[in-house]
Amino acid sequence: MSRIGKLPIPVPSGVTVQVAGSNVTAKGPKGQLSRSFPDLITFELDGDKVNVLRANETKRARERHGLCRSLLANMVTGVHSGFSKKLSIVGVGYRAAVKGRTLDLTLGYSHPIAYPIPEGVEISVDKQNNIHVSGIDKEAVGQTAAKIRGFRSPDAYKGKGIRYSDEVIRLKAGKSGVAK
Repeated sequence: MSRIGKLPIPVPSGVTVQVAGSNVTAKGPKGQLSRSFPDLITFELDGDKVNVLRANETKRARERHGLCRSLLANMVTGVHSGFSKKLSIVGVGYRAAVKGRTLDLTLGYSHPIAYPIPEGVEISVDKQNNIHVSGIDKEAVGQTAAKIRGFRSPDAYKGKGIRYSDEVIRLKAGKSGVAK
């Protein structure tokens, strides 16, 4: 049996989980998330816990057991407390600003980058070089942070670019002077 899939999902107070066939909805103080799951997986509400069960022991059902449990656990956590990612911009002249629903980035290219902020994701910038991406959907927050980081990935030689705040970049040694 799946080690992840067999764990019950605790539902904190203030969060409600509704199961309607293969659709599951989680409502909480931060908002509401809904997702459709495969028919091979069923959900059993047990007071303040949700158990994830397989319909049968086929390979496809076993493969999706832990995945569906993790997705539902992320939904419950998201509507209760939310998710966030922090990015740091390193480089002279590199900066960011939020204007309306657009993130404006100046990253050393010949043009500024205007990134439209997706629905359900909030972005804030402090000191022009720290970006905070937050929201209730873990997948959307992570994808948005990865997309922003991809505009200027950290350089392996100087360390310039956009990185996660807890990311460690090991710098490579540059060319060494060759004596003639």
